[in-house]
Amino acid sequence: MMRRWLDAGYRPPAGTVLINPGRAAWYSGMMPGLLAGRYTVDECAIALAPWCRALGIVLVEDSVVALDAANRVITLAHTGNLSYQCLSLNTGSRQPLPALNDGSIGLVPAKPFSAFYQDWQRWHQGSSPRQLGILGGGAAAVELALALRRSLPESELHVFSGKELLHGQAFGLIQRARKLLLARGVELHEGIYIDQIRQGQVVAGGRPVQQLEALVLATGAAALDWYQGSGLVCDDRGFICVSDTLQSASSPEVFAAGDCAAHAGSKKSGVYSVRHGAVLAQNVRAWLSGDALDDYQPQKQALALLSTADGGALMHYAGWTLGGQLMGKWKHYLDQGFMEKHRVSD
Repeated sequence: MMRRWLDAGYRPPAGTVLINPGRAAWYSGMMPGLLAGRYTVDECAIALAPWCRALGIVLVEDSVVALDAANRVITLAHTGNLSYQCLSLNTGSRQPLPALNDGSIGLVPAKPFSAFYQDWQRWHQGSSPRQLGILGGGAAAVELALALRRSLPESELHVFSGKELLHGQAFGLIQRARKLLLARGVELHEGIYIDQIRQGQVVAGGRPVQQLEALVLATGAAALDWYQGSGLVCDDRGFICVSDTLQSASSPEVFAAGDCAAHAGSKKSGVYSVRHGAVLAQNVRAWLSGDALDDYQPQKQALALLSTADGGALMHYAGWTLGGQLMGKWKHYLDQGFMEKHRVSD
């Protein structure tokens, strides 16, 4: 959104604030490459301060913990309360936890990545778990498994997927991913729903499945708790309902995009979140000036490129599935192009 404003020569009203937990935004598409040693931190993170200076925006390093939509007030973890005239939310999601957990296995959420990266650094520097699990069977779980297999070769690595691996994806992509994981020594547990952690083991339906020291949570998106207490209309999963203009269904001065938003046709995927940005940039600006708003139209086909941690990638688009180093070079080219578009010099 800020890139489009800067490109258009638009400056938001005085007093505009950007709230983010840190001074940089991580690009999720390059995170597996970072873990595999193919990228540096600076190559994967977008510094926010230069953007804020260029647009006259105040950067506040904090997190939203509550929202009172009726009174137009947000509560931050450390800074206190802030009132707003217009609010744009892209606060993401969290990973759901097993229903019962006795604390005997170290749980490491894959998001936010900044926190996960600190745990990974500790592992990589010599204290890696002997038995490490990944809970989840989607694209993120596959990429993490391949990256962790490469960077933590001493760890026994298990992937636990409640359904088949990459459920709902093309058969060719599933087969390629499964073959690659098995070839690299990753233990796959498909069709096993882990609902309990007990005495150092993950348990499914009362049956112990595997002893673990640590478990990475890379499951599907769950809503942050404060969404439903905000006064905004939410769907049955707790995500913020938005119209085609990405405005809250109940509070038009609130916009929502990315994982936090519930929009018909949008999936919880970075590809869709990026596309939200163009409409969001236009519509927030239009709402502030009283102009007509645009509708967001989800793309019918989305390109999937999964890093294989060795310079290669798996690709699926419109029924086509390919893999190998050429796909990895293409992914690298697209990722570098994305990062270049989102860098601004002081």
